[in-house]
Amino acid sequence: MPLLLARILVAAAETYALAGILFALAFLPHGIVRVDERLHESPLAVRVLLFPGVAALWPLFAWRWMTGRTIPEERNPHRLAAERNLHRLAAERRS
Repeated sequence: MPLLLARILVAAAETYALAGILFALAFLPHGIVRVDERLHESPLAVRVLLFPGVAALWPLFAWRWMTGRTIPEERNPHRLAAERNLHRLAAERRS
C-alpha cells in the first residue's frame, strides 16, 4: 500500500511538472506580455530565467493569461502615503 501511494504521488508530481514545462514553453514567447507589459522587449535571457518559476506556478499564470488579468496593483499604507504626497506636491506646484 505505501509503495502504491508513493507511485501515485510521484506520477502526480511528474504530470504537474510536465504540464508546467509545456505551459512555460507556450507562455513565455508571447503570453507573458499580456500578463506583464514591461516584458515586451525583454531579452531572451530574462525569459530563460523566468522559465522555472513559470513552470512551477503554471496554474497561476494560466489563470491570469486566460482571464486577461495583469499585475495586481499593490495597495498598502506606504503606497497610499506616497500617492497622497504626490497629489499634494502637484497641488503646490499649480498654486
